[in-house]
Amino acid sequence: MTDKITINRIQEISPELREELSKIYNECCLALTGRAILRFAYVFRSFAEQATIYAQGRTRPGKVVTNAKPGQSIHNYRYAVDIVLLKDTDKNGTFETASWETDVDFDGDGKADWMEVVAIFKKYGWTWGGSWSSFKDYPHFEKPPMSLSELQRKYPNGR
Repeated sequence: MTDKITINRIQEISPELREELSKIYNECCLALTGRAILRFAYVFRSFAEQATIYAQGRTRPGKVVTNAKPGQSIHNYRYAVDIVLLKDTDKNGTFETASWETDVDFDGDGKADWMEVVAIFKKYGWTWGGSWSSFKDYPHFEKPPMSLSELQRKYPNGR
């Protein structure tokens, strides 16, 4: 099952990654056959949006969710995706509940759904934030064509 919001968000990624991200999404849809579907929660974030998220847990209520200030996130340059699984808690086909559970097998195929998605992204050469050593960012995947410092020089105001 596909998610219209995710289909639209694929258009936010850098143009050179759109076709690949579409393929990744389609493979994920084929892999997740049970009570959960994949949604791209974030693709592009403006510097202003990044500032708001960075403030969370610092100068705004909530828990810290990022260490990236504006201009320090690959999302600002359109080379990153954050995911969430939407699960059909009441089994009526609405997929109404967000899940960041990385170890649940909603479709009963013996593999955690989240990790199935991770494997598909990795197959295409994307870096998973869950494998970072310092700040684990389980929903995050990125595939920039150059280093962050090069992106900052090339696009000083984001993309």
